[in-house]
Amino acid sequence: MITLVCGVGPAPGSETVKLFLAIPLVLLALLFAASGMAAVARGWVLPVNRRHVRNPRLYGWGQLIGAFALCWQVVFGLIISDPGTRAWGTLTGGVVLVVGLIVMVVGQLAGDNRQANGVS
Repeated sequence: MITLVCGVGPAPGSETVKLFLAIPLVLLALLFAASGMAAVARGWVLPVNRRHVRNPRLYGWGQLIGAFALCWQVVFGLIISDPGTRAWGTLTGGVVLVVGLIVMVVGQLAGDNRQANGVS
């Protein structure tokens, strides 16, 4: 438990707080990238999304773009200290994330080559 009121715990701008944010975000990006690689390489999509995804390879590319954008956000938001570079880097990461989401949506809407059992 981090309590800053009584002086216990890391300071708000310290490197420890950045690690507490960076490590889970990078792990999430790795899981997202692994799911995207499975969709691109094998056409496999998580069972929760199988019903909605019509083009699994395109959906997987969207996931890979999103994972890249999340890592980009971590690097420019938490590691880079120059304010101007940080602002442009996180803005660019946000645009890349939106592009990834658009590709994922197109993967859900485009194509109709899925069989009834969810295997392409």
